[in-house]
Amino acid sequence: MVQGLIDPRDTLERQNEKLLKIAATLMRRVEQDTDSSGLAYAQFERAALLEEEVRNRTRDLERTLDLLNLSNAKLAEANRETEAARANLTNAIEAVQEGFALFNAQDVLVMCNSRFGMHMPDLRDHLQPGLRFDAYVTLVSQNPALALPPGTTTADWALRRMTRHQDRSVMFNVRLHGDLWMQISEHRTPDGGTVILQTDVTDIMRLQHQERERLLDDQARLIRATLEHLNQGVCIFDTQRRLLGWNRLLGDLLAIPVGRFRLGSRFETILIRLREDFDFAGNITANEVETWAKQDGHRPALTFDIQNPAGQVLTVFMQDMPDGGFVISFTDVTQERQSARAMSEAKETLEQRVLERTLELEDALAEAERANASKSRFVAAASHDLLQPLSAAKLFVSALDGELPTGAPRDTLQKAANALDSVETLLEALLDISRLDSGRAQVHLAPVDLNHLLQQLMEEMRPMAEAKGLRLRLRPTDHAVLSDITYLRRILQNLLSNALRYTQTGGVLVGARATRNGLRLEIWDTGSGIAEADQTRIFGEFQRLNATASAADGMGLGLAIVDRACALLGHPLSLRSRLGRGTVFAVDLPRAGNPQPSPPPRHPERSGDPLSKLIVLLVEADTDLREALSLTMEQWGMDVLACADPAEAQSLIDEIGLPPDVMVADIPPTERPATARAMAALQDKHAPLPLCLISAGRGPQTQAVARQLNVPLLAKPLNPEHLRRFLVAQSPRAIL
Repeated sequence: MVQGLIDPRDTLERQNEKLLKIAATLMRRVEQDTDSSGLAYAQFERAALLEEEVRNRTRDLERTLDLLNLSNAKLAEANRETEAARANLTNAIEAVQEGFALFNAQDVLVMCNSRFGMHMPDLRDHLQPGLRFDAYVTLVSQNPALALPPGTTTADWALRRMTRHQDRSVMFNVRLHGDLWMQISEHRTPDGGTVILQTDVTDIMRLQHQERERLLDDQARLIRATLEHLNQGVCIFDTQRRLLGWNRLLGDLLAIPVGRFRLGSRFETILIRLREDFDFAGNITANEVETWAKQDGHRPALTFDIQNPAGQVLTVFMQDMPDGGFVISFTDVTQERQSARAMSEAKETLEQRVLERTLELEDALAEAERANASKSRFVAAASHDLLQPLSAAKLFVSALDGELPTGAPRDTLQKAANALDSVETLLEALLDISRLDSGRAQVHLAPVDLNHLLQQLMEEMRPMAEAKGLRLRLRPTDHAVLSDITYLRRILQNLLSNALRYTQTGGVLVGARATRNGLRLEIWDTGSGIAEADQTRIFGEFQRLNATASAADGMGLGLAIVDRACALLGHPLSLRSRLGRGTVFAVDLPRAGNPQPSPPPRHPERSGDPLSKLIVLLVEADTDLREALSLTMEQWGMDVLACADPAEAQSLIDEIGLPPDVMVADIPPTERPATARAMAALQDKHAPLPLCLISAGRGPQTQAVARQLNVPLLAKPLNPEHLRRFLVAQSPRAIL
């Protein structure tokens, strides 16, 4: 009932006031009501309850008032701190040396300092909180202090400014009247607002302009000095065909008075001079030159010759420039033209003299050929006639050998026999030379059992090898070749004899290997080697590298016979040699019945060590490392072709005519791309050709080269075992 009289929406003070009135009323009614029905007591109880409720509400009201007072105190403290922070912020932005303004996310000005808009004093009254950004831009665009770019209206400037305002970060320069410059920096805040900073960069811009002008002056002086240094006359014109620059030589070449050369002179000034004093050569006329100069846009380069009455010839070159102007150069080519005419006349005279001399040489050549043929016939006849009494003399000496006692007489007889053998060898060589030089040598090509022929020669040469303590080895072969057996025997006999003669220790090895076009027969020795400068000379007649050798060691005709016989048979002859290491002579032979068979598996004759006689092409620029690698691989039983660069490697392969089994190449860091391309070319040309790269570089570029070639890469310092494992993997026997 009491609750129905109390409105919960009333404040506590209003509710307490109502309860007190209700309690007072009830108390009066209780005191006035004296009936005995018990109603008075019930009202008393109700009044007591109401009084208790009033006390409770009073306590709640007191607690609420306390909380309200505490909140008011904290709010007052917060207001004081906010005012202090605002004052500090205001002081801070005022202390900034640049103009500062803050717009909120709705593009409404929140605050700015006194330097904002410092060069636009009439804008200060409008820079108040609440100003919208677009209104601010409109005011700036219409301000008299703003220097608009040429051709730009205030509306255009305001539109571009609002467009740039859409970016999160903007920085640009604004030019003001009075040669003032302002840099505007605009940045977004995390809540979407905008901070604008205005910095006076007038001093910086002035310094930049001064520096730019100084650089332009320096460039102009440099250009003038360059023009004066040229041995050509040069002049430069702008898009309006006005003279911008020239050098002194131009006036000398064209004989134009100095007074007619000045800045701004028209192109027609020079053209008139050219029309008056020069003749245009070729198909170019003065009108065409004038038309070229008047063209707009890109003009193709124009060149022609002009000549004055004194015979001076100038080459004119006209070139378009990017800015629409053009440059003209005049080069005095009088001496070149005179030299060309003199050379033409000399050529005609020389051709006549060459024709006459050719006829004389043809007569002399015919006479020399006749004399050579006569000489060859004489030598052939004389050698044949001398062999008869020589044979008889050898028989007499042989007959005396059994009759003379041992001692000095027998030694003398043996020396005579040796001398006769030397004479016989010399005469046979002269006979071979004469026969080959005569041009009448007959060749009979037929299948030749190469292994049988080599076995015979080995039996003949073995006593000579054993007498010198040399090892003479043959690697058998089951191939037949197409050749003339007589000449082929003579070739191999001379090569074997030469190898044994010039080898003092070690031995001689003879073997054959399959090639793409047939078979290659090689004779290896461990002699002193042949210097590169002597490798061509040794094939001449009577050439011996050992000057102390006696006549019994030959007269230097063996290799001359080999060279001529190989040329006659069409068998390519090659030579590889290293001083102090030995020499390899190789003869390429076609197979019998099929001169160009498909190549069989490489090195089928090898056995034992998988690296034995594996041919390795080593490309290494460093001499010491190249020799060390060569020595190491040769100790493993391989044949090493050592080269300093890919070009030398290709040259060596072309020279010997045999591709290697595997390549080991260094990649110098400074020549990485070129060397990689050269190695790839070698691989492609002699594919399949395994390749291993070695390099001191461990960076990604070197590894990229190895990945590009799809080959392994070994880093320096080189681990010999790693190299050996790679080489063993490439050996045909390792694969088999």
